[in-house]
Amino acid sequence: MDKPTLKNTLKFFECLGKMKSRSMFGGFGVFCDETMFALVVNDQLHLRAGTANETEFKALSMEPYVYKKRGFPVVTKYYAVPQEWWDQSDLLMDHAVKALAIAREDQQEKKTAAPSRIKDLPNLRLATERMLKKAGIESVEELQRAGAVGAYQALQKSHNDTLSLELLWALEGAIEGKHWSVITPQRRNELLETLRQ
Repeated sequence: MDKPTLKNTLKFFECLGKMKSRSMFGGFGVFCDETMFALVVNDQLHLRAGTANETEFKALSMEPYVYKKRGFPVVTKYYAVPQEWWDQSDLLMDHAVKALAIAREDQQEKKTAAPSRIKDLPNLRLATERMLKKAGIESVEELQRAGAVGAYQALQKSHNDTLSLELLWALEGAIEGKHWSVITPQRRNELLETLRQ
């Protein structure tokens, strides 16, 4: 049962910012102001590792948490902290502050990095990526070159099912980097005009 450890963790780190937890990896992700930097699982606290502290964690014989996904082991970047660190609050806090800084940095990098796969674009999923591949559009660059209408027409040719117009808005949003619902009525009309030509 992770609840007592989780409760202690949230209380201990509340000086860092707004703390909350969410079910993750079979345990609980620990978030500070929307950034996950720790994990409580199997009654143990794990801290986020990165280039700045992973070597140190390994040198201290700390182990990364491993969970099973579809039967396969997945090694996380969260290392179990030694139990005695709870008695050395300054040491634990120092490592937590470092883990939080690493997690925030990674989060920032992810935001600025352009998605490399179609499924990672806004509005699109793995199913859409597969549909587009079947239609001959295999990369983000190819989707951008084809444009929303070109991609939609390619999908119409390669799929027997009737495609909804929401998919057209979704493709436009994906290319523009925004949610399909914010595509303006004017832009939707322009897309429909192009589609009918």
